Amino acid sequence: TPDCLINFLFPDPPNPAKGSDKKTNKMQTNKVMLNVLKRPYVVLMMDVIGRSLAAASQVDEKVQHEIRRLPPGLMFEMRVMPNGPALVLEKTGDCGLKYLGSHAPRQPDVVMKFKHLTHAFMVFSFQEATARAFANDRILLDGEIGHAMKLVRCLNRMESLILPKFIAQRALKRYPAISLPEKLLGGGRIYSQVAKNLVRG
Repeated sequence: TPDCLINFLFPDPPNPAKGSDKKTNKMQTNKVMLNVLKRPYVVLMMDVIGRSLAAASQVDEKVQHEIRRLPPGLMFEMRVMPNGPALVLEKTGDCGLKYLGSHAPRQPDVVMKFKHLTHAFMVFSFQEATARAFANDRILLDGEIGHAMKLVRCLNRMESLILPKFIAQRALKRYPAISLPEKLLGGGRIYSQVAKNLVRG
């Protein structure tokens, strides 16, 4: 048709604004998708961390040492304000932690609360260490700070064993001196114990 011929012979010059608009739209779409995925990702990571800490308390001596110094029956909750994802752990026996899921059966003794879902996402995607999140006032604490710090040390120990070193270095304020055999053996024990606990229910 004449219009097609004209368009073929005299094409419109490229419009930089259109390319810019496409790039802007793509960035906005990616941002929306990221916001949509934040909550299920944090829910998943809460479950993984809860189960991994419980497993670490069964097989790792350094984690057991920290837990042994906590009061009997202490209940710990980590959650996102106001009603976001959560994990609950309870001390059992001399040095064990039991993962109770996402709902506490009573008022927990120690509660670490992320002020916003984005703050939890930053920690669980290893963009910010837990200690740095505290320093940046992204986490509120209810309960005895000494108990909370012992639990954070358990979390740091567990992450240093099960995460690849380059990720753990981002997740932790200081990456501890761990030999490769210790890391492989310790991480393997935790993964194995998580699997056993899942089978046992």
